[in-house]
This record gives sequence, structure tokens and C-alpha cells, in this order.
Amino acid sequence: MNDREMSCNTGGQFMDRGRMNQNGVVQPLLTDLYQITMAYAYWKSDKTDDQAVFDLFFRNNPFHGEFTIFAGLEECLKFLDSFHYSQSDIEYLRQTLPEGIENEFFEYLGNLTAHDVTLYAIDEGTVAFPRVPIIKLEGPLIIVQLLETTLLTLVNYASLMATNAARYRMVAGKHVKLLEFGLRRAQGPDGGLSASKYSYTGGFDGTSNVLAGKLFNIPVKGTHAHAYITSFSSVGELKTRLLKHKQTGIMEDLLEHAIRHRQMLSHVLDVSTEESSEGELAAMVSYAIAFPDGFMALVDTYDVKRSGLLNFSAVALALNDLGYHALGIRIDSGDLAYLSCLAREAFEKVADRFKVPWFNKLTIVASNDINEDTILSLNEQGHKIDCFGIGTHLVTCQRQPALGCVYKLVEINGQARIKLSQDVEKVTMPGNKNAYRLYSADGHALIDLLQKDSELPPAVGQKVLCRHPFQESKRAYVIPSHVESLYKVYWKAGKICQQLPTLEQVREKVQISLKTLRNDHKRTLNPTPYKVAVSDNLYNFIHDLWLQNAPIGELS
Repeated sequence: MNDREMSCNTGGQFMDRGRMNQNGVVQPLLTDLYQITMAYAYWKSDKTDDQAVFDLFFRNNPFHGEFTIFAGLEECLKFLDSFHYSQSDIEYLRQTLPEGIENEFFEYLGNLTAHDVTLYAIDEGTVAFPRVPIIKLEGPLIIVQLLETTLLTLVNYASLMATNAARYRMVAGKHVKLLEFGLRRAQGPDGGLSASKYSYTGGFDGTSNVLAGKLFNIPVKGTHAHAYITSFSSVGELKTRLLKHKQTGIMEDLLEHAIRHRQMLSHVLDVSTEESSEGELAAMVSYAIAFPDGFMALVDTYDVKRSGLLNFSAVALALNDLGYHALGIRIDSGDLAYLSCLAREAFEKVADRFKVPWFNKLTIVASNDINEDTILSLNEQGHKIDCFGIGTHLVTCQRQPALGCVYKLVEINGQARIKLSQDVEKVTMPGNKNAYRLYSADGHALIDLLQKDSELPPAVGQKVLCRHPFQESKRAYVIPSHVESLYKVYWKAGKICQQLPTLEQVREKVQISLKTLRNDHKRTLNPTPYKVAVSDNLYNFIHDLWLQNAPIGELS
């Protein structure tokens, strides 16, 4: 069996051995100190047998939108699978925690695993909404408390990144390629790798990050930097000018072909050869000799109109003489809408004049600090860009750098728990709950409904009273045409209980899930809020528990 094959034991565990390789940084000590000090206090209070339920959820959708893409579940399962304090971890904690902690507690930590934890989750790649738990954990209080910080760090950025990428995909349209170019601007190596992985999940087509390509099997794309162009100053610097003809195998002088074509092109494109850069021509010839079947050149080092397009077209036609087809150009500065239209017009002229119809289909890639608003503006200006290379704004999520997932205790030993706050948004929804998505007859999601776990699921064709959790007058009857139970058991009794999807399958899931939302929920400007409701039973339960726990003031 190779490392990409699946194994399944009699307990129903599916594990892709190649996918279970875990980031070594993700370990039990990747947590906040107070998780461990709480664990000791729980242990000291004889709460080792207490059973708890925690909800992991977020309160607001990011980027002023009305949806979030859930991502990071696979990494959470890897963490549970490997959860164990090593001997060196225990020794470090002995030295770090306050004096007076009993040795028995460290022995207890050394024996802890996630075997007795049960994890429920929605499928990775599914659209999610505020207040609906995306992960629910049941198990011994101490262990599920210790998991909190690590699970949050695995889900927060992953979901934010996938959502950001999905938004870029929507504004760019399905026919434009999107490449992630953000490694150099990401928050460190782990941030860069996560950005590459989850931008691909959200709908990007590739990455410049070579290690991400190797680890996650993401298509790797790239051209060259301005440094390559500026490293040449004249054609005299070319050490080799010869390239083998693709069909005949005869060596020919590529520079000679390029110079001849450049002279003819100067009349077609109405550009003087004297204005164009000879060093740029030399660099492009050099790069074309290195990659004759993959020639894509950066054309804005000096001047797109007066130099870049002329030199590129000359080298591309020279390659054509030798049986090769260039791929296209990248523009990294300037007025991208204007320059892309200028480039497309130039390619059409060349295609017509030199009878090379494939020139019409050359790819135009644009980069240069592109964000969501930039693409919307370019769309309005009628750009001719085929592919966007996006870095800083994508990987740093500059419009909103954090999702804000939280992890709250909602039940202990079968008793519901509620956190109150003067800020109603921060009041938790208590108890062990199930979540359902109700659909209309046209296949669009209508509402997400939370119920007590003891309630029967909503039934197709049956009227369901859906209530706002905190506003009494906001309620509606819904008659669903389809009911989807959102939770699956992903981890139980120390085993992964579902066959984990590949990254490609998660990527497909994102687009399928987004199609279930109406367009007004997905629009960029003033999207319609998606409704999240509770059942009538859960509504009454929340407010009864609220009154029981809220202190009664006294006036005098």
C-alpha cells in the first residue's frame, strides 16, 4: 500500500496516510498558558470526570459580507490524532508553571490523549454563518478545555483566508485565472503556506509558493522578476543565442530572428526600435532560450508601450519561426485596464499582420497590489486581463485581519451553561445543539436553524417556527423543501470517522456550497443578511436560563 492509499479499520476509521503528515509546530504546547493553569485548577477541584460540550463559532462574517467559508478541519483532526504531551513538554511545564503544583498533575498530563473526545463539524468548504457552531466538541472537561487555543488558531486564519479567496473568485468571474503571489508578504513561513493552501481552497488556480505546491499538490506558476530584465544591458551580453528548432532539430540564432521581426513590428505597432530597450530584448531572448515552451515575459520594466510589447512580440515571433508558441505577458505596474487593452490590441494586430492566430490568445497577467476593489474597478473599465497575480491584500486579509472565532462552554455534566453580557452579541446560546439548513423549492438556502439536541429534526413540507435568538418579535414560519443536517461525527473513540476529502474536493465543495446562496447574499455591496434562527423550544430555553442566571438589581 502506498502512502496515498486509504486504510479503513473495522471501526470505520478512514485515514489517508499521506495527508496525515502534521505541521510539527501544531502540538499541545501551541496554546495559551491559562489553558494549562485552568487544567490544573480543574484537576485540583476533582473535575477530571466532568463531561463538557464546547461550541466553536464566530459572531460576524468577515469583509462586510454575509458568508464565511469553513476551513481548517483536517488540521484539527490531525491535531487530535497526535495530541500527547511529550516528556520534554512535561519537563518544560514543570519549570514554567508556578511552584507548588503536585507531581501527580504532571503524570496526569503525560497520559492525556484525545481518545475520549467526540468532534462534530460541518463539512470543510461549506458556507457558514454567525452563531452557528462550525465545530462542536464533547468530552472530559480538562481535555476539551486544553484543545481550545490550538483549534482556534487552526480554524480562524484558514476560514478567513478561504473566504477572502472565494470573494476574489466571485468578483473576478469564473473565466479569469487567479494566482496567489503572497509568500513574501505573508506573516511568516506558516502564514505563507496556509495562505497558499486556503487561497486554493477558496478558488484560486495556483500559487508561486513552491513548497506549498509540493506539500499540497497545488499548481505552481510564475514568470520572472524585473531583476532578470535589468541584469542585461545589451544583446552583446548574450552568451548563447542558439535554439534548436522544435520540429527539425536544427540550431538557429533566436536573436537574429527577433531583431528581424522587431524591425517589421515597429511599423505595425507604431513604435521606434530606438525607443525600446536593447537590454530588455536581450533578457527576453535569454529567457526564451531557457523556456521556449513556457515563455511569459514581464513587459513593464521600462515602458510597456514603447519597449515591452515590441520586444516581447519580436521574441514571440522568433520562437514561432522555430516551432514554439509563447504563453503571454505580465504587467506589474501602471494603468492595468489601459495597458491590458493596449496589449490585446497589439496582439490582435500582430496576429493579423503575421498570420499567427494564436497571438490573439496570448495570456495577459496583471499584478501590482491588487485587491477586491481593484478588480471591481477594472471590470467596470473593460480590462483585457486573463489572469491576476494577487499577493499582499490576499494573504494578509488587509480588509479584516482576523475572523474572531470563539470557543465557549455550553454544557457540563448534562447541565446547560450560558455566558451573559451587556453586549447581547456576546451572550452564548446554551446547551448541546444540532444545526440544520433549510432550503426553498428553488434549491437556495433559506435559513440555518439551531435546535436542542433532544428535539426532532425539521421535516420537509412541515411548517417550522424559526425565531431570532434574542429579539422576540422577529419570527417566521418556514416550510422547507429540503432539510440538511449540518453536523457529522468526524472524531470519536480516538479515530477519524469520515473519509477525509482531498484538497481538490474541498475546493469543489466551496463552489457547490456558494451556489446554494442567493446572489443578493453574495453581492459585494450591501449584501442581504442570511438568517440564523433558533427553534421555539430553544428560544424559550435560552431566555429561561438567562433569567435564572441574570442578577436582580436593587433600587433604593
